Amino acid sequence: MLYNPIKIRIFKGNPSITCLVLFSLLFLALSQVTQAAENPKILITTNIGNIEATLLPERAPLTVANFLQLVEEQHYDGLIFHRVIANFMIQAGGYTPQLEYRDSGKLVRNESNNRLPNARGTIAMARTADPDSASAQFYINVKDNKHLDYKDDKPGYTVFGFVTKGMEIIEQIELVDTHIKKGMPAVPEQTILMTSVTRI
Repeated sequence: MLYNPIKIRIFKGNPSITCLVLFSLLFLALSQVTQAAENPKILITTNIGNIEATLLPERAPLTVANFLQLVEEQHYDGLIFHRVIANFMIQAGGYTPQLEYRDSGKLVRNESNNRLPNARGTIAMARTADPDSASAQFYINVKDNKHLDYKDDKPGYTVFGFVTKGMEIIEQIELVDTHIKKGMPAVPEQTILMTSVTRI
C-alpha cells in the first residue's frame, strides 16, 4: 500500500486538524452522494420510444412537487406532444390526441431565478406571458435556448430537470412533420402519445 508522506507528517504534527479535515471531506462526499440519490427520476413512455429524466427539487422545489403530484394523479397518461418546433423544443402535457385540453387545476410559481439554463436536453415548464401561469405543460429543449432564461431580474422559464436517456427519441420527435390543427400551430401530423409518465 502506498502512503502520502505529506499526509503522514500532518497527522503526526496535528492529528486533530487532520481528522477534522478528513471528516469534513467525507461528510461533503456523502452529502453529494445522498443528494444525487434523492433526486427523483421519471420515465416518459411514448409510442415511439422512452425518455428518462432526473428532476432537481433542490433547485425548483415547487415545480418538481407540482410535476410529481401530476404524475401521481396520472395527469400525463394519454396526452400527446402537441407542439413541436425543430431546432427549438418539443412540448407536451396539456392535450389529448383529439386536441381536447386537459386542465390540471393547478398553478405553480415561477422559479426561473434558480438560474438553471434552458440548455439542450433540459426540461422546463411552459407558461403564458404571466410568469406564474405554469400548470402542467412542459417542454424539452432540443437546443440551447438562452432567450428563455432568467435575466436581469426578468422571469424566464423554469428548468426543473434534465434528460438522462432517450435524446434520440426527442430528436426523432423534433423532426416530425407538423401542421395547423384546430387553430393550433406546430401540431405533429403523426400522433406522439405519452402512454404513461411514472417515477422510477
